[in-house]
Amino acid sequence: MSALPVIIFGAALNPDGSPSVALLNRVHSALVFGAAHGPVVYIPTGGVPQNGQTEADVMASHLLKAGIAPEYILPEPTAGDTFDSAVACTRLLRLAGYSTAQPIAVVSSPLHLPRCVLLMRLAGWKVQAVPFLRAQSHVPNMRKKFLRIAHECLALPWDALLVLGWRIVRR
Repeated sequence: MSALPVIIFGAALNPDGSPSVALLNRVHSALVFGAAHGPVVYIPTGGVPQNGQTEADVMASHLLKAGIAPEYILPEPTAGDTFDSAVACTRLLRLAGYSTAQPIAVVSSPLHLPRCVLLMRLAGWKVQAVPFLRAQSHVPNMRKKFLRIAHECLALPWDALLVLGWRIVRR
């Protein structure tokens, strides 16, 4: 394939299945990047359902509403977390005919992006981080921000070890 894959890592949905501000901002960032670097194929990932909708489903719907043709959207609606997304997207990319010699782009929120980039690189991909743009503003309170930073500090090395283990075992 010649289109640049753009993986949009999921963000939690609201309990009613509607997109969170973080998810909308990730889709917006991907769309702006795709418009500047096209052609691209969007890979929304995330399988944690709310009200019958997965993150990937909601993101795919927003991409369609933004005018992206269905053939340029490859949803990955099964992953329950960031590690699962890295593994599932690696499998999806291979099935779609991509090789690790080809570059990919990764979209997420600023605190989550370093982990996403690292995991995809450890999975063997040449990764470009997509700049995060805010279509909607959201300022988390300091407690939530501290908890997110703490979560990323713990999750990054753990997920990195999981990806390295996955690469060893799958061979």
